[in-house]
Amino acid sequence: MVGIGVIGYGYWGPNLVRNFQTLDRSKVVAVCDRDAGALRKAKKAFPQLRLTTRDDEIINDPDVDLVAIATPVFTHFELARKALRAGKHILVEKPFTHTSTQAEELILLAEKKKLKVMVDHTFLFTGAVRKIKTLIEEGILGDLFYFDSMRVNLGLFQHDVNVVWDLAPHDLAIMDYLIREKPIGVVATGEAHFSGMEDISFITVYFPKNIIAHINVNWLSPVKVRTTLIGGLKKMLVWNDLDADEKIKVYDKGVDIKTKNGVYDLLMSYRSGDMWAPRLEPGEALRLLAETCIGSLGNGQTPINDGRAGLRVVKMLEAADQSMKRKGEIIYL
Repeated sequence: MVGIGVIGYGYWGPNLVRNFQTLDRSKVVAVCDRDAGALRKAKKAFPQLRLTTRDDEIINDPDVDLVAIATPVFTHFELARKALRAGKHILVEKPFTHTSTQAEELILLAEKKKLKVMVDHTFLFTGAVRKIKTLIEEGILGDLFYFDSMRVNLGLFQHDVNVVWDLAPHDLAIMDYLIREKPIGVVATGEAHFSGMEDISFITVYFPKNIIAHINVNWLSPVKVRTTLIGGLKKMLVWNDLDADEKIKVYDKGVDIKTKNGVYDLLMSYRSGDMWAPRLEPGEALRLLAETCIGSLGNGQTPINDGRAGLRVVKMLEAADQSMKRKGEIIYL
């Protein structure tokens, strides 16, 4: 039985507690939060848990094997480092750390201590993303051309990070998981209208082999949109995460190009075939993430949401920040 200690019982902490508590191979031992109101909610929902306002009591608890950190990003590094030094595995809410230097230090420390670092990239464990990964690996879409994602809504404004660090980690983590090639550069533009931090941003990520990705994140949209388009040589895909019935639709649409009498004389035709909506595996993504984290502690395998996956996302977030400050200058990775 793996003992879990959760630090942070605000927005995401209750979900972590609920999922780890219902697994057969894990048990939540204690919860920490500095807010007395949050602890009262935890006590009401899980009366059997030990509650504390001191993170040291979680980190140094001999019954805790894994520390789940669900606190603001600027606190992640110190809490994660303390937990690793105490011999605990860690699961850290996205984004992994506030800088890539911090992420690299945590990864090296974990490797030295033979501990697991995992990042809460929950979307990687959704039925939709798992199905898209399968379609790509089986060659159904063909060679990829583009990844185009829109994640917009009205609010919720964050006081400690801009919209890129708040919303883009989801899409960057998904993109990193789905596209085998590694990005070579990032261009981003954005503007701040209220708090001094960007509340709208457009991010472009360049890859080898003419693959391009575009991510639109926005706190100022009148409507909520969660849509991703992925185009390939053979087929194109639309993922609408707000669609309850057919989240993924695969279109047999594309462009066929043939040469005639030399490379400068091209014949182009548009292909339009059937659309189909593949069946997705049911289940809560966070529960599967929790099961994967617990399983990886005993099987020696590297989970898809390990520290290096978190580091790659942080590097792209840093590059987007730098590019916005330089009004869209490309930042090479």
